[in-house]
Amino acid sequence: MMDDKSQRVVVIGGVALGAGAAAKVRREDERAEIIMLERGPYISFANCGLPYYLSGVIEDRNELLLHTPESLKKRFNIDVRVLQEVTAIDRDKKTVQVKNLNTNEFYAQPYDKLVLAMGADPIIPPIPGIDLNGIFQLRTVPDVDAIKNWMGAPTVRRAVVIGAGFIGLETVENLVEAGLKVTLVEKAPQILPPFDTEITSPALNELRKLGVEVILGDGVQSFQGETQALAVCLESGRILDADMFIIGIGVRPNTQLAKTAGLEVAPNGALRLNEFLQTSDPDIYSGGDMAEIPHLVDGEKRWIPLAGPANKQGRVIGLNIAGKKTKFRGAQGTSIVRIGDIAIGLTGLSERTAKQLGIHCFVSYNTAGHHAGYYPGAQDLTLKLVFEQGTGRLLGGQAVGKEGVDKRIDVLATAIYNGMTVSELAELDLAYAPPFAAAKDPIIMAGMAAENLLRGDATSVSHTTELQVPEVALLDVRDDDEVADGMLLGAKHIPLDQLRQRVHELDASKNWVVYCRSGHRSYFATRFLRGQGFKQVYNLNGGYVVHQMHTSAMEPLPLTAEARG
Repeated sequence: MMDDKSQRVVVIGGVALGAGAAAKVRREDERAEIIMLERGPYISFANCGLPYYLSGVIEDRNELLLHTPESLKKRFNIDVRVLQEVTAIDRDKKTVQVKNLNTNEFYAQPYDKLVLAMGADPIIPPIPGIDLNGIFQLRTVPDVDAIKNWMGAPTVRRAVVIGAGFIGLETVENLVEAGLKVTLVEKAPQILPPFDTEITSPALNELRKLGVEVILGDGVQSFQGETQALAVCLESGRILDADMFIIGIGVRPNTQLAKTAGLEVAPNGALRLNEFLQTSDPDIYSGGDMAEIPHLVDGEKRWIPLAGPANKQGRVIGLNIAGKKTKFRGAQGTSIVRIGDIAIGLTGLSERTAKQLGIHCFVSYNTAGHHAGYYPGAQDLTLKLVFEQGTGRLLGGQAVGKEGVDKRIDVLATAIYNGMTVSELAELDLAYAPPFAAAKDPIIMAGMAAENLLRGDATSVSHTTELQVPEVALLDVRDDDEVADGMLLGAKHIPLDQLRQRVHELDASKNWVVYCRSGHRSYFATRFLRGQGFKQVYNLNGGYVVHQMHTSAMEPLPLTAEARG
């Protein structure tokens, strides 16, 4: 029985948001009656770990189950009921109608506070053949069980993964690890659509190294087969034969129950919340994949369906139900994924998104070793910064490389959260020892390069910049051994250390675009040439490394096409 001061908290759904909110309520209020209702058989599982069970990287299936009804009852005294589907919310009576999927009986469950934690549903397009056997999605433990069981058949050797987002790429990597021949299909013109295209090219190359056929810019039209899918027909007309198909083209907020109950929903289908994570009904809370939240860069509310924000929102909901009045500031979409030996991370706004929002921004690149170059094993790490013109406020960052990506993305995420400028980024006091970083960490170098642009010490052009001036000429200041791997079309080669002696070979009346491997030495060259009276000198942003990224991503290179000097 509840006493007069206790309250009944009903949580619909589990995983990060639901289980987190329920556990926090209990830690704050020992007297509360807490009931969790879950439509499926599992209340709390590591959905981000599901792809790694397919390959055997995670060997024990039970490791995916973070909590069971029994463990939540024992530790937190939470009444967990699985296979219970909530079919309606009566806000006036403060009850939810529940269908017991074991017995098909209905009952009304009263609540004082209600938490909606049903997450998102996978997008399954209504195309012919979509219901055939052998077509899967990967969102839940039953999903991964079905895929694992299907993969166990000796005839299953080829797979098609549709969708090149985070889960799609992790699925591809683990199917390859499991010995399958994999084809990846993505309707967008690039993998990982939230990233800027050029940053994804090392990951794209890594997929091809793994033997994955990648088909971009092509969607699914239909599946072929009688009872089992045997092939997928693409919009281009191409037909791909395979033994199994996994669809991962995205998710949408699971808000139909909330809409029917009259709760306010944004045009994108996500629930609208206030700063305390209350819906339009103050006794009903939500978050995670169901709701929109403020984006920390511009304050606009967006749908950010990621596990990290959902976990934090669960804690905030628990505090607020307990009367603590805690605000949730928002999130900035910090993400990371690994493909083979390549890691790629993102935080804040991409260049593409910033420009779509009408934000006037600069972009800078920096490529450097993830630790001191003289210490064995240094790997290239490329950072891209997006920052506001005028203020220099950091808007977004992306990183790609084999090592050190997670560390740098987390530093950039912290900087964005605190509203730092690129100048402040260059002043950070970061840990240094040869096995971990250079004395000037890649973050520091990236901040300095961005600061040079901000102050006007460097004028840069990128692959997307068509220089509207006559007589454009390219100058390559790399060393002799570097140019053996290739040069930009029409470039003149003078190594940086010979430039002082050979500057007379250059026509000062031309407009020079200077490049090196990463943009660092070419910055020195542009400063020197300006000091020698050259009026129009530009640094190629990101140097040859980023140029190659753009080339691999198959974007147009107008600057290269113009350069003939």
